[in-house]
Amino acid sequence: MSQSTSTSRTMSGGERIARALQAQGVRSLYTLCGGHISPILVAAKALGIRVLDVRHEANAVFAADAAARLTGVPGVAVVTAGPGVSNTLTALKNAQLAQSPLVLIGGAAPTVLHKRGALQDIDQAQLVTGQVKWLRRVRRVADLAPAVEEAFAVAREGVPGPVFIECPVDLLYDEAVIRGWYADAGARGKSLAERLQRWYLRRHVARMFAGRSATVRPVREVRPQPPARADIERAAAALARARRPLLLVGSQAVVEAANVDRVAAAVSALQLPFYLSGMARGLLGRAHPRQLFHQRRQALREADCVVLAGVPCDFRLDYGRHVRRSASLISANRSRREARLNRTPTVTALGDAGLFLEALAARLASNAGRDDWQAVLHGRDAGREAEIVRDAEVAGEYVNPLALFREIDRIAGDEAIFVADGGDFVATAAYTLRPRGPLRWLDPGVFGTLGVGAGFALGASASRPGAELWLIWGDGACGFGLVEFDSFVRHGIPVIAVIGNDAGWSQIAREQVKLLGDAVGTTLARSDYDRVAAALGAEGILVRHRHEMPAALARAQTLARSGRPVLVNVWLEPSGFREGSISM
Repeated sequence: MSQSTSTSRTMSGGERIARALQAQGVRSLYTLCGGHISPILVAAKALGIRVLDVRHEANAVFAADAAARLTGVPGVAVVTAGPGVSNTLTALKNAQLAQSPLVLIGGAAPTVLHKRGALQDIDQAQLVTGQVKWLRRVRRVADLAPAVEEAFAVAREGVPGPVFIECPVDLLYDEAVIRGWYADAGARGKSLAERLQRWYLRRHVARMFAGRSATVRPVREVRPQPPARADIERAAAALARARRPLLLVGSQAVVEAANVDRVAAAVSALQLPFYLSGMARGLLGRAHPRQLFHQRRQALREADCVVLAGVPCDFRLDYGRHVRRSASLISANRSRREARLNRTPTVTALGDAGLFLEALAARLASNAGRDDWQAVLHGRDAGREAEIVRDAEVAGEYVNPLALFREIDRIAGDEAIFVADGGDFVATAAYTLRPRGPLRWLDPGVFGTLGVGAGFALGASASRPGAELWLIWGDGACGFGLVEFDSFVRHGIPVIAVIGNDAGWSQIAREQVKLLGDAVGTTLARSDYDRVAAALGAEGILVRHRHEMPAALARAQTLARSGRPVLVNVWLEPSGFREGSISM
């Protein structure tokens, strides 16, 4: 928008927020209704913003998280006061740790009743402080739109993350309605106390509506910080000396969604063997000649120069112990803390990891000439892949999970998006499913949160309408969001949910039984999840045996293409594929 646009002085607070969201490029928002936020929802719908309501507030935030990751525009969740806000905490923390920019708008009790025992009135700021990078408690109608504008900028600046705006209900309705409410609430007698009360309420309302003129201002540009040129030079020099270099690319490298093609070109130009993780999975398609999928730990221990592009040395790299001490370690990260977490790098490049890769590729004219190292890594990779193919052929009473994922990988469309929610089932999928391109894989991230699936699927569908959408769901994880099939049906979300039904929390049970000799708390039932989906208006398909699997998955694809959400309940054969894989 090239210039500011004045709007009506009588615009309600809900309309001001909706217009501010529209100006920020928001096309969908996610919510669970409540009286504290109704004016925002109605105004947003009137402006053409799609309002997608869910059955639990956490799923609204998960959906906003997914939308942010796929579009680069902070996702928006709007929830009611009190329990509406408190229900979002796990999803907020997941977004914070995944460095996902989103805006949570929470309703609140009327300003004059704060701390007086009003319905659902709690200290929401104190509740969310540890889960967001910024919050604003709005107390004047005129400050609503500026708060939204500030929130969108802050969510994307530096290390991205969630932000929170608290909007009391008496700021959101039309001014005449609010003045009527306060007039009715005031005392009507002539005593001094009653006259003082009326005076106080009139003064309070005057402050609320002071500065009533509203403007929709241009979107504030947020540019990611590029790494220092000196750090690029030092990284390039270290790589030039290396004989066994290795590149790891994580989610932070693709946080600028509009730039993913440039980041992919840079990774390819560097001519380094590389691993992709998190949202970076699929960055260079399914089968780039230098991409590796297996044996990462051994490769890291053998490498003499390791480049971490948006990847911290946390538990996933055994706190940095996977990288040998004699190796040069180059860490590019927006966060100083994460760049130096558990290991002091040889080169620390503070700034956007994607821009780091672009600058590094431009600095290194050629990085080829390490064919022996590449051959060792790819030979090892091919050997592990052959083992997986053999393991997938092992027959049992029910469906081999590796065979299931190989079939999904074979038939999934070129634009398919995979949403992963589960423990053992999803970790097995990571070995077998190959995202078709950038920003087509969604998993919770470092927090390892179960329950992201339904919300992620909703946000992904709204952000990429028409894309084939696969929800890979563990039977444990599906319990957090199975009721959202009601939402999928109501909103026309044609998800293909594949539930790996092995009747247990297998990732936990495997080690618990081995170490403690008891499966308590880890056993589930072979529940009829397909019938639950059907009862909620979707299609449900049951698969118990391997020979049923190809036809069932093909039917699910056909149903989804017709606009129907579908759940495929697959009974899995017990598997020891991930024996000894528990993380701490």
